[in-house]
Amino acid sequence: MHSLRRFAPPVLAQLFWATNFIFGARLIDEFTPVELTTYRWLGALPLLLVIAWWLERPDWRAAWAEWKWHLLQAMLGMVGYTLLLYAALDTSSSVNAAVISAMSPATITIAAVILLGERVTRIGVVGIALSIVGVLLVVLAGQGDAAAGFSVSVGDLLLVLSVLSWTAYVIVSRRLTTPPITATTVQVALSVVVLLPLLLLTGAPAQPTDAGWFGLAWIIVFPSALAYLLWNIAAATLGPSKTGVFLNLLPVFTTIIAIALGDVVTIWQIVGGLIVLVGVYLATRPPRVAADPPLYADGAGEPGAAHTAPIEIIGHGHPSPDDDAAAIDSGDARGRDRAE
Repeated sequence: MHSLRRFAPPVLAQLFWATNFIFGARLIDEFTPVELTTYRWLGALPLLLVIAWWLERPDWRAAWAEWKWHLLQAMLGMVGYTLLLYAALDTSSSVNAAVISAMSPATITIAAVILLGERVTRIGVVGIALSIVGVLLVVLAGQGDAAAGFSVSVGDLLLVLSVLSWTAYVIVSRRLTTPPITATTVQVALSVVVLLPLLLLTGAPAQPTDAGWFGLAWIIVFPSALAYLLWNIAAATLGPSKTGVFLNLLPVFTTIIAIALGDVVTIWQIVGGLIVLVGVYLATRPPRVAADPPLYADGAGEPGAAHTAPIEIIGHGHPSPDDDAAAIDSGDARGRDRAE
């Protein structure tokens, strides 16, 4: 029972983030990407305010002192990443979205090495290469069977762009000192300010079915609020490194849910996804020699879900000194958004 209480939060967080891909792929028929993104963050904002107050007792004045960085983060993560993701789901599949998003730890590692001068072990380089190979396999062959040959959909290209946007989000988050959920809340608020005028310019509001409203409510409550709460509970209980391991469940859960709902999953998606997971493991596993630590890059599957993880999925960034110490001790990567 004790183990269940410890491991249930990170598992449920990944499960909830996986449903964002599943519901997003279905809701894009009833909402435009701008509508879905705006309504998601507008609905999640009051929930995140409550969670931030409960867990972090925010100093809003101190958080606002970094407003320029929070605005940039909002544009890269909540606006950029989320808009690209939902637009991609119009022509790509939820499984492709999860597999391609799972490569973000590799792209974050590359960016951190190039831009921040951080180090990566040789086995980490092999892992990055494997991750890229796995994603290329999914992008080039994942849309059909072997007889159909290789093809690239617009949606897959948008997914790659969303990963790059998320990578920039995580790299920039290193400059922030605001606590994670407070930072996420501020960035969501700024995103709503940016998105509402854009929503007014895009035309008539959506007229979704009851199922569409239910799906939107689900995305607001579970992937956008509860997942962040559970992820931060897990990070506090298990530590950043152990919590980050659970990020590998994101494409697994997405595939299982997709199959359960009758979606077609190809052999290329399965094989490519497995290659990506192996690559991510190699790229982010703790080093054997303490003197040569691996690169620690943040990033979860969702904006705001970082701060933890040895690999955003959430989000989901501005680590605290305790997080840094834990990372040096063990290993981290998909962590700033506390993994889309």
